[in-house]
Amino acid sequence: IGQSFPDCSFFSTCRQKSFIVSIIYFILIFGIQHFMKERRPFNLRTPLVLWSFSLTLFSVIAACRIWKQMAFLLLNKGFKQSVCSKSFYVHPVSKLWIYLFALSKLVEMGDTLFIVLRKKKLIFLHWYHHFFTMIASWYSYKVMAIGLGWNAALNLSIHSVVYSYYTVTAMGFRVPKPIMMLITTSQIVQMAGFVILNIFAILWRNDKGCQIDWPMLVIPFLFYTTLLALFYNFFRETYLRNAQKSKWN
Repeated sequence: IGQSFPDCSFFSTCRQKSFIVSIIYFILIFGIQHFMKERRPFNLRTPLVLWSFSLTLFSVIAACRIWKQMAFLLLNKGFKQSVCSKSFYVHPVSKLWIYLFALSKLVEMGDTLFIVLRKKKLIFLHWYHHFFTMIASWYSYKVMAIGLGWNAALNLSIHSVVYSYYTVTAMGFRVPKPIMMLITTSQIVQMAGFVILNIFAILWRNDKGCQIDWPMLVIPFLFYTTLLALFYNFFRETYLRNAQKSKWN
């Protein structure tokens, strides 16, 4: 199976590399944020439009490629095999896009640079999500963890919408509030889906073809549960509480 991978040397010491990169990311973004305190924000409209549009294109293409393999498994093998199958790591097409999906978690950290350089509000949810998603994705790819196919398919699909939204707003257009609420809702549904997938993985952990180490069950479960709570809290604070304030005012 290992010979069917794209060149995996980049992930050969993924735990160490992912932690190092994440720590550098953490230091860099808060260092830049501190550096920018007494300085004017950069505009960066054109670079941000190009950045967001590029990630939109990547997400759409990658999602289509991953969903093609997912549809095959669902129709021919059933839901359980779509979760447990390692074919995403060896299929001639999906193995490349799973590889690129893992690498894209590093690229997406660039989102935060635009926030701090433009002196926009950097919320905990944003950097926490980027910090741990890269670690989880890199390590999952390295150990060929079950469920990464679903993780990639759902995440890329949602990111197709999210980065489209970023592209439109970077161009200066206002997005209607109902659409913004729908996008955040889709992110909540995504995290709920990840939690449910983890529960299935726990239930199937001793079944043939579904074996997985406990750390790869517990850590992602805790991570996605916290993300689910954070996204829900963001939705409540941003839309529901503000709506209540407007109503009373």
